[in-house]
Amino acid sequence: MAVRLFEGKKQAAAYLQYRVAPHELTSRIMSFMEKKTPKQFNLAVDVGCGSGQGTTLLAPYFTKVVGTDISPTQLEMALASGFPANVSYRQCPAEELPFASGEVDLVTAMTAAHWFDRQRFLQEADRVLRPGGCLALLSYTMDMELEYGDVSNTLNDICKEFYAALLPFRNPYIGSSSLKIYSDMFASCSYPDKEWNECLCVKRTLPLSGYIGMVETFSSYQLLQQQDPAEAERLSNDIRNKLLSTMKVSSPDTEVTVIVKYFYWLAHKP
Repeated sequence: MAVRLFEGKKQAAAYLQYRVAPHELTSRIMSFMEKKTPKQFNLAVDVGCGSGQGTTLLAPYFTKVVGTDISPTQLEMALASGFPANVSYRQCPAEELPFASGEVDLVTAMTAAHWFDRQRFLQEADRVLRPGGCLALLSYTMDMELEYGDVSNTLNDICKEFYAALLPFRNPYIGSSSLKIYSDMFASCSYPDKEWNECLCVKRTLPLSGYIGMVETFSSYQLLQQQDPAEAERLSNDIRNKLLSTMKVSSPDTEVTVIVKYFYWLAHKP
């Protein structure tokens, strides 16, 4: 069965505030689609859309974009955050999409498919996609990096401490590597026209507090916080203080460059 997470209001708000919207990947998806159909498309469905950061990126390219999620709290956040007129949201499981067979031009899932019942989701995506339609799944590795002056290497050693401390709290459903999950899904997709891409580095300038906030949205940190709130707070504070000390600054509003490493795969339905 699929796993349900990120459903509390505080978690949904943090998800909206801190998660990176990968607009660089949107252009790659559209370039891949336009190899088969070089025109305006009708319907895109963003599955596991969360608070809608990725969903709205698709709006310029489609007549309609529908974000779906099983969490009403995440969808409330999406609806409250403002979105283009051609975007709407539906509550449903990833494995039971409310669309007719062959109705959809693009099915995508942005940092969500690892939580689905993966084979059932792939079957459902195949059902709703039209011939020539596109399936696009993307996510990122947990090992984000920081750039700041000449201390980047030291900062990243500290970041690795953060990730190592969270590793024991990783949900067993996704195992030790979400990249392997996506690679296995790619291998199981029978579409002959498909493309695997392992590393696209997306850079964002954020306050240091934004980087910490992003890590705190990870499911592993959320589990630690549920089990031992004091330890979760101690860990965040310790990492923050070490990073500030290395940067020789006092304010967590100091901006750093965050490097997020995405991987993704794309496939055309025959």
